[in-house]
Amino acid sequence: MNFSELFKLTSLLSRFSPNGKCLVWSLEQPDWHCKIDEGSAGLVASCWSPDGRHILNTTEFHLRITVWSLCTKSVSYIKYPKACQQGIAFTKDGRYMAVAERRDCKDFVSIFVCSDWQLLRHFDTETQDLFGIEWAPNGCVLAVWDTCLEYKILLYSLDGRLLSTYRAYEWSLGIKSIAWSPSSQFLAIGSYDEKVRILNHVTWKKITEFEHPTTIANTKTIVYKEVEKSPSAETETLSFPPSRASASSWFSMQSKYDISQVPVSLHHIKPVADRANPKIGVGMLAFSADNCFLATKNDNIPNAVWIWDIQKLKLFVVLEQLSAIQSFQWDPRQPRLALCTGNSKVYLWSPAGCVSVQVPMEGDFQIVSLSWHSSGDSMALLSKDNFCVCYLEREEVK
Repeated sequence: MNFSELFKLTSLLSRFSPNGKCLVWSLEQPDWHCKIDEGSAGLVASCWSPDGRHILNTTEFHLRITVWSLCTKSVSYIKYPKACQQGIAFTKDGRYMAVAERRDCKDFVSIFVCSDWQLLRHFDTETQDLFGIEWAPNGCVLAVWDTCLEYKILLYSLDGRLLSTYRAYEWSLGIKSIAWSPSSQFLAIGSYDEKVRILNHVTWKKITEFEHPTTIANTKTIVYKEVEKSPSAETETLSFPPSRASASSWFSMQSKYDISQVPVSLHHIKPVADRANPKIGVGMLAFSADNCFLATKNDNIPNAVWIWDIQKLKLFVVLEQLSAIQSFQWDPRQPRLALCTGNSKVYLWSPAGCVSVQVPMEGDFQIVSLSWHSSGDSMALLSKDNFCVCYLEREEVK
């Protein structure tokens, strides 16, 4: 792997553009860059449009969404965006955008055509307090889910028709996360009861559910455990002044993975029941690009990533880290998972195995989020105040 220098960052607002050519400035033309100032309205969120030619900024208090054109410098406004976890969603082909709205104490969804930002559909949703929206990859179905106080997910067609409603249980904390499979055949729903339920796209009924016990007992499940190791002085060639990479390795604890013998008891925490947003339930989940694997994280087992075999509908691998998982994301080109735990390392898993890589940066570079480039040959590594780009060498990409 190779790494870029560090760049300044604010509020983790850094993303590759959909065409993979920019990160706010052009990666092909370093002299070209763009700075957008929302003025007194402030800025709480920012995202790229699918064509890579527009940036959508959400102002403070969710007063509006501003659509900035990087080509024509024109500006468009979208009113009444709802302050929720995931209020903007684009279809994979980039043709349509759905926006969650709140008007007169009711929830609505507006669908816009991305080519000219004209309103296509506007409809109310059967939610008490809409929490998020997400398009199926084929762009035919929009998933809308309710506040965590009620387990309820609704599935709408492009023209606003309600196709189905799914409820797993009542009178308890409900949905915490969702993920579509790339083929649009499956919808995974993570909830506060520490389970993932998989719905099929034909009847929208549950076909299976995955539990997250604190003890792994199945002998067919591989458990990789991260362990610390001290840097070896024998393999280092000393020089003065030392290079950035060697200096970083000397003052950072290295780590590797060992395969644990089952049964394995995973580190878990007891959530505080009398506080809001308890650390319990499946808060992160994502399908691999080839539809073969599903990665999940149960928040009260914070150091573990669970990787499920979707073809067999069974647990395949568990990665147990030394620290809590901050973020994970699949390579968009192959079944390879990258994850970070708030230190200066990035971790990679594939069916061939897993590896821990020290990022050679000066100072305290704690990676709390990451994002793959669409080509799968690089990714952005983000800390609270900085980010860098990690470039994978050709033999690593294949």
